[in-house]
Amino acid sequence: MILPIIAYGDPVLRKMGVDIDKDFPNLGELIENMKETMINARGVGLAAPQIGQAIRLFIVDTSAFGEDDDLSDKEREYLGSFKKVFINAKILKEEGDEWVFNEGCLSIPGITEDVFRQEKITLEYFDENFEKHIEVVDGLAARVIQHEYDHIEGVLFIDKIASLTKRLIKKKLENISKGLVNTDYKMKFYLSKKK
Repeated sequence: MILPIIAYGDPVLRKMGVDIDKDFPNLGELIENMKETMINARGVGLAAPQIGQAIRLFIVDTSAFGEDDDLSDKEREYLGSFKKVFINAKILKEEGDEWVFNEGCLSIPGITEDVFRQEKITLEYFDENFEKHIEVVDGLAARVIQHEYDHIEGVLFIDKIASLTKRLIKKKLENISKGLVNTDYKMKFYLSKKK
């Protein structure tokens, strides 16, 4: 089932996600719904807070990068098959030079900005079968994981951009939070009540 994606302005996007266990209600169904939602919105990742659940769960599917002619054959092959579920993830180490990439977010439609992130991460997580993994990931796959990991920490990519840039996009962000944005996927807007 395709779920609405929570828009910028909803407090759930700022909450620290809580760990879950293998008995979390309807976990398999939730993961499948998240995959369907992400594919429908043409995303490369989706975190549980983006569908209204403040839990430490996100999915990544970088297959869209597998078509990028600017990448090497090896990178295209790797990214073309990189599809994973991350439960209770913890980034243990970030290393390497910081590099810039223009990021966007399904919860913040119509805005993309350059974000600097380190090139390599070591992370620990459980997969959908609750098998534990410790992996080293680099390049674009690491960047997508870092972006989604930030979501379960209550951090958005716009928190990592320059102050001047934030001021320049302030009105766009306000419009998103008010629902004044067009997308080709379902969104849910948080409209705070003024007293």
